Amino acid sequence: MNKPYIIGVTGGSGSGKTKFIKNLVNHFSNEQVCLISQDNYYQPRNTQPVDENGVLNFDVPESMDLEKMVIDIKNLLQGKTVILQEYTYNNPHLPGNIQAMEHIMLSRRIIRDEQERGYDLDDVLYRYQHHVMPSFRKYILPYKAFCDIIVNNNEGIDGAIGIMVAYIENLLQKSSS
Repeated sequence: MNKPYIIGVTGGSGSGKTKFIKNLVNHFSNEQVCLISQDNYYQPRNTQPVDENGVLNFDVPESMDLEKMVIDIKNLLQGKTVILQEYTYNNPHLPGNIQAMEHIMLSRRIIRDEQERGYDLDDVLYRYQHHVMPSFRKYILPYKAFCDIIVNNNEGIDGAIGIMVAYIENLLQKSSS
């Protein structure tokens, strides 16, 4: 087995992480790239932390089963198979470091959460103001200086996808030689 590499992608809600990853993995076979999303590690809804107004807060580390995620990543690094249940964002109708300006992230989140998750505008705005941005500023932004690559997604990701595809192809080529 070739040495696996881990590439982490992080960013604020609505910054384009999912779009970036889906575009990136389309350039590789399932044997070359494995995608594991932190979204699939949310704790059960009935155990989610709540804020001072009793609203569920999915944007703090306590909302995730991080121990399970670490176990699964270790298993993948050892060549083992990991089966995940896709998290559906509490929408029963769904099938089982990127950065952007805050107003763009909010606009994307409003559209996505209404269309894909069934959240109304008031709920999206409340969570954005009280959960999303405070968590982004506390848990993601302080680590920006430690990133190897920062993708500016205010206007698109095509150039960044090309760079990452070339980078990963180079890693795969080196590991197979």
